[in-house]
Amino acid sequence: MTNTAYEPSQDFCSKILGKLGVTTSWFDPLIGADITQHIQPNTKVVFLESPGSITMEVHDIPTIVSAVRRVAPDAVIMIDNTWAAGVLFKALEFDIDISIQAGTKYLIGHSDAMVGTAVANARCWEQLRENAYLMGQMLDADTAYMTSRGLRTLGVRLRQHQESSLKIAAWLANHSQVARVNHPALPGSKGHAFWKRDFTGSSGLFSFVLNKKLTEAELSAYLDNFSLFSMAYSWGGYESLIIANQPEQIAAIRPAGGVDFTGTLVRVHIGLESVDDLIADLAAGFARIV
Repeated sequence: MTNTAYEPSQDFCSKILGKLGVTTSWFDPLIGADITQHIQPNTKVVFLESPGSITMEVHDIPTIVSAVRRVAPDAVIMIDNTWAAGVLFKALEFDIDISIQAGTKYLIGHSDAMVGTAVANARCWEQLRENAYLMGQMLDADTAYMTSRGLRTLGVRLRQHQESSLKIAAWLANHSQVARVNHPALPGSKGHAFWKRDFTGSSGLFSFVLNKKLTEAELSAYLDNFSLFSMAYSWGGYESLIIANQPEQIAAIRPAGGVDFTGTLVRVHIGLESVDDLIADLAAGFARIV
């Protein structure tokens, strides 16, 4: 499993599968062909997430998939494809077996329902379908309707999320209080070349690192007084969201290490509000922590 997978995905492997005798090894998201160093004779699944959770690294997926197929042709390759909403990256076209996403986010699009999706190639479909049926994973009619409603506007919303997030990311990249912007579509972001080659667009989620580590008082002043950005985790809706993490908090959820920054990391989801208003809101936040 990639070292930058969504924390609950990591917990499922270590705290649930681990109790059942399943071991997990963690790899750097930019490992490329060296993924073979982690493949064992009993390896069953290779789990990707691109971009990575919070820090947004993009895998070299064709290289990883090719390397895995060469040494472990029977292994199932899975990806968490939530950031790309299942449409900005066509996982199955890259020889990935199963693509999952939290449809709660962009597919629903209005932050008012919860749904998960999994799609598979012919090799894995029957087993996936049977397992879902046996575990009682049925979707109620209301949520199915709300998902279909969201799909009708998905393309339009994603284009606006992309346009707004890129404008804000570029503004942040030139801000004196920002050390680094982690946006896959921004040159210089880790794995940007892979994003440019393999993805057809970007969404509204990215992060940036401040020049300094904020104190608790500064964190409160910064986060508690935004007008448009709300503090919340479940992004993908029409509204803009913000959370912050200290570097040691990120390190605690990186089983194989790899935290290379010392300032506070801020993750934002850029919603559908006016870009100028969102930039003004962020600028006011920076003014509170000078």
